[in-house]
Amino acid sequence: MADEKKTTKKDEAAKASGEKAKAKKATKKDDAKASKKAPAKKTAAKKDSKAKGKETKKAAAKKESKTSTKTGTRKTAKAKKEPAKSSKKAAKAPAAPPVVKASARYVRIAPRKARLIADQVRGMHIESARALLQFSPRGAAHPIHKLINSAAANAENNHDLIGDEMRISSITVDEGPTLRRFRPRAMGRATPINKRTSHIRVALTPVED
Repeated sequence: MADEKKTTKKDEAAKASGEKAKAKKATKKDDAKASKKAPAKKTAAKKDSKAKGKETKKAAAKKESKTSTKTGTRKTAKAKKEPAKSSKKAAKAPAAPPVVKASARYVRIAPRKARLIADQVRGMHIESARALLQFSPRGAAHPIHKLINSAAANAENNHDLIGDEMRISSITVDEGPTLRRFRPRAMGRATPINKRTSHIRVALTPVED
C-alpha cells in the first residue's frame, strides 16, 4: 500500500509539472501572436495617418486654388474698373493751356548779358514786356523783342490764338559756340577775343481770365 501511495504522489506531481509547462507554452504562444498583431496594427495606423495627411493636403490645395481664383477675379475686376475711373478723372480734369514756342539761335550776344533782360521779362504780359524792351538801353533787348513778336505771330497763325493776350511763361538763354579771335598787341604779342553767342527760347501761354 505504501508503494502505491508513493507512485500516485509521483504521478500527480508529474501531471502538475506537465500542466504547468503546457500553461507556460500557451502563454508564450499568446505573447508571440500579440507581438505579431501589434506591428500590423501600427502599420494600419500609419496608413490611416498617411491617408488623412493626403486628404488634408488636397483640401488645402483646393482652398488655395479657390482663394487664388477669387483674388485673380478680384484683381481683374479692379483692373477693369480702374480704366473707367481714370477716364472719369481725365474727363473732369481741365485741358492744359496750349504752349507756343519760338527760338533764336546763334545770337551774337553774350549769354550773361542776355539773361539780365530775360529775367526782367519772364512771367510778364506780352504788352508790358514789349514796352519794357522797347525802351531798354541794353543790347540784348532788341533780339529778345524780335523773338517775342515771332512767338506771338506763331500763336496767331498756327494755334488760332490772340497774340496780344499772351503771357511769357518761360524764357531761357543757353550758351552757343564761341568765335575766337585775336588782336595784335605790343612787343609782338596777341591777345584773344572771345565773341560769344547765345541760344534763346521763349514759350507763351494764353492769359487766364
